[in-house]
Amino acid sequence: MRQLLLALALLAGPAAAQSPREARIQRSIDLREQWQWLTRDIAFPAEWDEDGRRFHYRKTVAGGFAFVDMDAKTRRKRAAFDAAALARALGRLLGTPVDPLRLPFEHFAFVDNRSAIVAMIDYAPIRCTLAVPRCEKVVDRSRPRGFGVVRDLKMPARNDPHRSPDGRLEALVLDDNLVVRAAGGGRELWHSQDGSAADFYDPESIEWAPDGRHLALYRVRPGYRRVVTRVVAAPPGRVQPEVVEQLYPKPGDAVDQERPVIFDTGSGRRIHVAEALFPNPWRLSDLKWRKDGRSLAFGYMRRGFGAAKVIAVDADTGAAHAAISEDSNTFVFDERRFLHDVGGEGRELIWASERSGWRHLYLIDGATGKATPITTGQWVVRDIVHVDDTKRRIWFSASGVTPGEDPYHKHWFRVDFDGTNLVRLTQGDETHDASFSPDARLFVDVHSRTDRPEIAELRDGETGRVIATLEQGDATALAAAGFRPPQTFVAKGRDGVTDIWGLVVRPRDFDPARRYPVIENIYAGPHDSFVPKGFWPFGGFSGGDKAMGMQQIADLGFIVVMIDGMGTANRSKAFHDVAWKHLDDSGFPDRILWMKALAAKDPSLDLGRVGIYGGSAGGQSTLNALLFHPEFYKAGVAFAGCFDNRMDKIDWNEQWLGWPVDKSYLDASGVVHADKLEGKLLLVVGEQDSNVDPASTLQVVDALIRANKDFELLVIPNGEHSAGRSSGPVSYAQRRQYDFFLRTLGGMPAGD
Repeated sequence: MRQLLLALALLAGPAAAQSPREARIQRSIDLREQWQWLTRDIAFPAEWDEDGRRFHYRKTVAGGFAFVDMDAKTRRKRAAFDAAALARALGRLLGTPVDPLRLPFEHFAFVDNRSAIVAMIDYAPIRCTLAVPRCEKVVDRSRPRGFGVVRDLKMPARNDPHRSPDGRLEALVLDDNLVVRAAGGGRELWHSQDGSAADFYDPESIEWAPDGRHLALYRVRPGYRRVVTRVVAAPPGRVQPEVVEQLYPKPGDAVDQERPVIFDTGSGRRIHVAEALFPNPWRLSDLKWRKDGRSLAFGYMRRGFGAAKVIAVDADTGAAHAAISEDSNTFVFDERRFLHDVGGEGRELIWASERSGWRHLYLIDGATGKATPITTGQWVVRDIVHVDDTKRRIWFSASGVTPGEDPYHKHWFRVDFDGTNLVRLTQGDETHDASFSPDARLFVDVHSRTDRPEIAELRDGETGRVIATLEQGDATALAAAGFRPPQTFVAKGRDGVTDIWGLVVRPRDFDPARRYPVIENIYAGPHDSFVPKGFWPFGGFSGGDKAMGMQQIADLGFIVVMIDGMGTANRSKAFHDVAWKHLDDSGFPDRILWMKALAAKDPSLDLGRVGIYGGSAGGQSTLNALLFHPEFYKAGVAFAGCFDNRMDKIDWNEQWLGWPVDKSYLDASGVVHADKLEGKLLLVVGEQDSNVDPASTLQVVDALIRANKDFELLVIPNGEHSAGRSSGPVSYAQRRQYDFFLRTLGGMPAGD
């Protein structure tokens, strides 16, 4: 028997032994689990109760996280809930064990007088009672919309009766027509007669005027119901494949056409609203009545994103005028629109605009449209969190205010409507994530930098004075384990003037005498900036998980960089406009110059061996690096890329490439330009990607095959959009990524 066991051991030995490369990969894979629980008291942004009395936040503790609840008046802290009991309840709902120190959510809200919480888990809302923990999925009864612009007419609309302000009447939609009747399902007073399935009244948009004399809602001509069909090839626990469908409008598709309609509630008379001021709408915002009930307003974005307005309508006549008009030769940034109606009267409006070349706040005369600047300067207003109409004061964040400081660091301010009394509430060369109480009298400030752990403080909302230190982040054990913060590096962009900011991560065993291949972690989506600015390196609000993943790759024997090139957000309008109709640009001229400037100062960078990786829009940029800049980028791993913008979601792509679909979509297409591929490419896609149609990847595969180009492909059955890139346990795809870069670019010390 002993001889048999020895023989088996000898046979198994060579197969079981890891090669130096495999061992190196495994060490990188293990790094996250070894490091991510070593910090203490790293706090995340707080969330306030509606009454402003209490707030809660998450922080790191031994082995995971804890949620802390605090009384803002007494400063008394306690656990937000019984984490062990909640974990058991979640485990029963999810069908898998849940660790109370690693609950599967970062944020939650107290509801029902703090007797329950609601949190998002896997993109779905979950409600859990606390006294006797029990969890259930929250069912959204509203009609789904594909990316907000096409209603799913196969699903019923939420059609609860809308009570009039005095409670005597109610309005709802029956057989596509508006019906007004006595409350409680009583006698019908009147109903519209022109609604149809092809031109229906939307019950989810009904709004009564405050005085009850009128009501308004949208009438809708349906857009095109495009459906993406996916095959679940290996459904868990089953043998036969399944088919799933998703409402998924794409660029150029017809969107729902909404038009506001006003009715006199006493007579049922329809008041016509002329549509000349809002032609070809992309989307109209919710109808909002002014306080006196004499008029209403709504936001309008023209399709193509070149013009936005705030339209005010007289309730008695239907006469409309543009209270605000915003036009651009490129795009109006839809996600960053901000409007506040001072006093709810329509006489004065607070509006955010980039008309000066920088995003700033303006006080708008609601009758004439005259705009008076509230903030000015070559810096950017970021978040507007509170407007006090009585004090005529605004609380907001901004970046780029202090010359010489990282222009992406957020600081917090307050200012009066007339632009005077600008008070800076936070200081220091750090980034600040603040959470304000509903009345802005207090705020929780979590501030840090890539080389400084988070500090959480309760502050005075008028002066910024520190009232109490809530948490002092401690990364001592993490540093002792070998963690070193990434290096910040700045170089000039393509214009020779503009500063381009990025990060550098080196191997823990870095030897300045060696030459290292360089790998860029890219995400160049124009909707934000992406290089981490906060400390915590394992995910969360600072975006630091990117830095952790970069360290894992660096330890394989690479220098890894991440850069915010031109075309991304949070700088000037001109900086941002570089992306307009040029998603193929991805800031590459700036990125390449940045890496060359770094190499000029650090000869350990080998720019003859440069790789790149990214997911989603970063996946598209990765492929385009190999297609359009093969003289610089030699290998790339593209996860879940939107490789042809005609195949991707309608909203994101029309925002940056416009409408109608034109040559700019072709210029950025990895399918159209697949024959230009040089270098080495690994494509990774999740079979069930609900964000980017996975057919986009397969169409690139088809084009590469037809062009006789060699590449590698990994399809992950049941994988979603984050397949291979999740911040949880490192996946099979990440192991393949590490191996790919080692095979194509080298890396690893010579002795390994």
